[in-house]
Amino acid sequence: MSEAHRQVPGARAGRHAVVVGGGLAGMLAAAALAEHAERVTVVERDVLPESAAPRRGLPQARHAHMLWSGGARAIEELLPGTTARWLAAGARRIPLPAGLVSMSASGWLGRFPETQFLIACSRDLLDWTVREQVMLLPEVTVLQQAELLGLEGSAERVTGVGVREADGTTRVLCADLVVDASGRGSRAPRLLAELAVGPVHMEEVDSGLTYASRMFQAPPGGEGYPLVNVQSDPRVPVPGQTATIMPIENGRWLVTLSGTRGGQPSGDTDQFEAFARGVRHPVVGELIARAEPLTDVTVTRATVNRRHFLERVKNWPEGFVVIGDAVATYNPVYGHGMSVAAQGVLGLRAELRRQGLAAPGLARRVQRAVAGPVATAWDLATAQDILYPGAKGRPPGRTAVALRRYVDRLMLTATSRPLVSRALFDVMTLSKPTTALLRPEVALAVARGPRRMPLHAPPLTPQERRVMERTDTGA
Repeated sequence: MSEAHRQVPGARAGRHAVVVGGGLAGMLAAAALAEHAERVTVVERDVLPESAAPRRGLPQARHAHMLWSGGARAIEELLPGTTARWLAAGARRIPLPAGLVSMSASGWLGRFPETQFLIACSRDLLDWTVREQVMLLPEVTVLQQAELLGLEGSAERVTGVGVREADGTTRVLCADLVVDASGRGSRAPRLLAELAVGPVHMEEVDSGLTYASRMFQAPPGGEGYPLVNVQSDPRVPVPGQTATIMPIENGRWLVTLSGTRGGQPSGDTDQFEAFARGVRHPVVGELIARAEPLTDVTVTRATVNRRHFLERVKNWPEGFVVIGDAVATYNPVYGHGMSVAAQGVLGLRAELRRQGLAAPGLARRVQRAVAGPVATAWDLATAQDILYPGAKGRPPGRTAVALRRYVDRLMLTATSRPLVSRALFDVMTLSKPTTALLRPEVALAVARGPRRMPLHAPPLTPQERRVMERTDTGA
C-alpha cells in the first residue's frame, strides 16, 4: 500500500464519502478520502473522456495552464509518481527562473539557476494523468452524467446529497462527508442557505479581463523552448495586456493573450499576431510570426476574482467541505487555481489523518486549512488587478498600498539579485507564504536595490534567438 493510499485502521468500515465534481480538485479529493472511506462516490455532470481529451465542463482547458511547483509537489504527495507520468506523456518540467523568459512589470527577470519549477502541458493531459490513477482505486466510483440537486441534512450536519442520474431518476446518496469540488459554478452558498447556514461573505475584484488562445506547431528548434511571457505593468493607467508562449506536449506551443477592460483581445485569427506584437514587448508576436497555426482562437471572458469566505461562517455544519474553485477563483494570468486546489486537498488529507473521517469539528478545521493557500493566491491576484482602469472591487487600504510599494521595489531588485529572485519565485509558485518576501536578508537586498538596471531585450540564448529570427523572417 503506497503512502498516498495509507489506510487508517478501523476508520474505513462502512464509511461513505461523496465528492461533487470530477475535475482535478475532485479527483485529488477522492484519492485522499479513499484512505478513510470504504466507498467514495464522485458525482460528475459530464461524460469524462477516456484519454487526454477535452470535456464539456472545462472550456477553459484550451488556454495555457501553469502548474507551479507548489501545486505539483502537493499532487505528488497525494499521488506519488504523477510527475513522472506527466513527463513520460510529453509534459515539460521547466526550471524557474532558468527556463523562463519573462518581462515583469519591472523588466526582464534574470535567468538564474533553478530554485523552483513548473509543469507545462495541456490541461487535458494534466487532468487525465490524475484521473486515470484515481479511477483505478477500488474504493472510488464515478457517477457520470449526474446532476446535484441539493444537500441533505440540517444546519448541524450534512448527511448526503440528492442527485438526478442520466436516465432522469433521482436518489439520495447518504454520506459521512460531502466534498464540493464542483468548480466556479458551485452553488455552495445557496445550498447552505437552504439549510439555514450562513450567510457567506463574498468579495469580487474584476479587471474585465478577456483571454484568447491559439495552438501552434513549434518551429524547428523550438520544441525545447523556454516559457516566454510578457506581463503588463499595473502601475501604468492603461489596460493591462499580456502574451505567453507555453511549450507543451507533441512539439506544440500554446499561446495565450490577455487584456483587461478596454484592451481585450478578440477571436479574430487575423488579429492574433498583431495583438501579441502590441504588448509591452513584441517577442511573442515575433516568435509566432511563421509558426504554423493548428487551431482557431478560443476566447474566454469569465475571469473575475471571486472569493467566498467560508472559513468565517460561524455555524458551519459537520459533514460538508468546499475546496478548489468552489471556494475562490482567480485571474488565470497568475496560474494559481490548480496549485491552490491541490494544496487545499493536502489540508483535507492532513485533517483526515489527524483524527479520521468522523471526528467532531473535522469540516470546520478543513475549511480553515483550505483558506490558507486561498488567501495567498487571492492577495497576489487582487493586489494587481484592482489597479487596472475600470477595475471593480474594494480599493486597497493603506497597508496594502505600502506593501505594494515594497513589492514594486522587490520586483525590480529580483531582475538582477538571485537572493531576491529566489524569494519571489518561492512565493509565486506557492511554495512558501508571502512572509518569505519580508525575511531580513531579502528586505536588506531590496533596500539596496538592483545590481544593474533591467535588460532592454529578452534574455534569450544564441540558439533561442536563432529560432526567433527564423520565425520572424520565414528563413
